[in-house]
Amino acid sequence: MKPFTYERARTPAEAAAAVASRPGARFLAGGTNLLDLMKLEIETPQHLVDVQDLKLDGIAPTKEGGLRIGALVTNTALAADLRVRRDYAVLTRAIVAGASGQLRNKATTAGNLLQRTRCPYFYDTNLPCNKRKPGSGCAAIGGVSRQLAVIGSSDQCIATYPGDMAVALRVLDATVETVRPDGTARTIPIADFHRLPGDTPHIDNALQHGELITAVTLPRPLGGRHSYHKVRDRASYAFALVSVAAVLQKDGTGRVAFGGVAAKPWRIEAAEAEMPRGAAAVTERAFAGARPTHDNGFKLPLATRALAATIAEGTSA
Repeated sequence: MKPFTYERARTPAEAAAAVASRPGARFLAGGTNLLDLMKLEIETPQHLVDVQDLKLDGIAPTKEGGLRIGALVTNTALAADLRVRRDYAVLTRAIVAGASGQLRNKATTAGNLLQRTRCPYFYDTNLPCNKRKPGSGCAAIGGVSRQLAVIGSSDQCIATYPGDMAVALRVLDATVETVRPDGTARTIPIADFHRLPGDTPHIDNALQHGELITAVTLPRPLGGRHSYHKVRDRASYAFALVSVAAVLQKDGTGRVAFGGVAAKPWRIEAAEAEMPRGAAAVTERAFAGARPTHDNGFKLPLATRALAATIAEGTSA
């Protein structure tokens, strides 16, 4: 691990300004992803700004009838909240599917959104990776790519976003609240938060340097049947090959987002109009333009089967 300096922030604005003032600075909260990356020298921040003392750990109703979730709410607390379990069950199910209890006890809402890819080439510092070192190349293209993206990728990167919670947030149309280094607030729709790789795969999200997530806001409950279906190589401690977050209504309509297939949670709202016609019609439209590799073309029929199982579960309940 490279040497670094450290400070504890007292307010969100102070934290944002502290990171913004140093090019190599990063925020530190639960540290479940960042510290691992630092040990491997994939991330080498020169300065850490600890935000754990900030009062960002509450869950409160909004005047619009939704919920505002503080950035430092742990995954355990969020998944267990009675309001979340009752009105946003897809979120609870996604979080519980995402990690062990020990990790959920430390991982935070904001940190979960900011976790980096688990592409094996990103983690191997002996191999080129445009996400880790811009301009170095992508060893995953032409390599072992079973776990990697089938859509939304580019000639620069085929890594996937690994998280589960964000897939549920995408289907719920959550928004991300931030404070910028100048102290002003910003709201980012979850649909715009994570970025596709394009020519800049090292930029994972829409945040500016020094911009701090303060909360995630959920809109009014959608009702319906909430499901999260995760297909993985092992029953636990594994990232999704394909995951499906769905909110299904009694009239056959619904919303659906996919994980494990792209560099961001994958939701194509136009495809949801096909829900009454069945899973194959939805995935045909949702994955139009897919570019699977020689290793991961199975993810496309797998997404159809996973969605079909989710729909069958919802209609039989």
